[in-house]
Amino acid sequence: MKIGVSEKASRFTESVIREMTRLAIRHDGVNLAQGFPDFAAPLEIKEAACKAIQDDINQYAITWGAPSFRRALAEKMRRFYGMEIDPERQICVTCGATEAMLSAIMAVVDPGEEVIVFEPFYENYGPDAILSGASPRYVTLHEPDFRFDPDDLARAFSDKTRGIILNSPHNPTGKVFAREELSIIAELCRKWDVVAFTDEIYEHILYDDAEHVPLITLPGMEDRTVLIGGLSKSYSVTGWRVGYTISSPALTDGIRKVHDFVTVGAAAPLQEAGAVALSLPGEYYVSLAREYERRRAKFLPFLEAAGFRYFMPHGAYYVMTDISSFGFADDTEFARYLVREFGVAAVPGSSFYHRPEDGRERLRFSFCKKLETLTLAGDRLAGLAKAARPSR
Repeated sequence: MKIGVSEKASRFTESVIREMTRLAIRHDGVNLAQGFPDFAAPLEIKEAACKAIQDDINQYAITWGAPSFRRALAEKMRRFYGMEIDPERQICVTCGATEAMLSAIMAVVDPGEEVIVFEPFYENYGPDAILSGASPRYVTLHEPDFRFDPDDLARAFSDKTRGIILNSPHNPTGKVFAREELSIIAELCRKWDVVAFTDEIYEHILYDDAEHVPLITLPGMEDRTVLIGGLSKSYSVTGWRVGYTISSPALTDGIRKVHDFVTVGAAAPLQEAGAVALSLPGEYYVSLAREYERRRAKFLPFLEAAGFRYFMPHGAYYVMTDISSFGFADDTEFARYLVREFGVAAVPGSSFYHRPEDGRERLRFSFCKKLETLTLAGDRLAGLAKAARPSR
């Protein structure tokens, strides 16, 4: 008998993003690697969480979500997107959007089938497909605006294709998929009878008049889309781990079964607070986007002054950069040098590509931080422009 890990587990590494957070802690660095805010969540939702705990809402909620949360989510979808969602049959509340994506793929995709993934991609998507027994099929988003070639996408679909993962606004690039791009994706999904898994966790963080359009709202996609979201990014509570799926009753039934045996349920008191968060007025989201736009405007000049070339993000709170001018062998070497010598942590670009060499000249920064944190990072990065370059 040979003791070791499964073939599935051997096909991917641990999270590079979380590794960079550990290095930031070790070197007392400014953590611009992991996408969590370092500022306070809204007071009213913190008070709601405390009240729920004091009111003894501390036992299991219904496996697929507390009724108050599901009702609030259905109302929010109606208010923002004109969608009529049945909170009893079309929602599954999960332990974060990460679990939502994995449970959804496991519920829909069988071993041997394929899942299309746009790259660069958030690092979880490839392992999600592998853990489901599926094979990821990658389609490139081309710089500088990260658009896909419609012919490339069409060639990726086949009789083996069961799903496609779409993240908009996009991590790591900040791309927001336009309606015409979504229409191309929807047409191919309908043609090949494919389910779309749409990660919309950054839906309210938009810049430059960008519009977020849920794919599920396009004609013919209401029964073949699993919309995935969560509280983490819109309400600055990444540690709460409350996410959700919205899909047809048939798909939701399968997702609920997988979710039940993966995590049982999300934290009951935090779901009660989540219902309060989902009910915040429209002005909250306008202010949220405006404040992140201020952070983007603050941080990008620091990158430019330090010698980075960047790709303008139009959504989410990340920026991809070109590090080719710095003369390092690869992105990992440069990222470790940056946190060790200058105390600023970022994510090596190779972690967002299935072939690491495709990201060896890229680095991702997050700017979901206080303005003073970004200023500190800028001060530290200023020395980078004057530092000696290594010889290749």
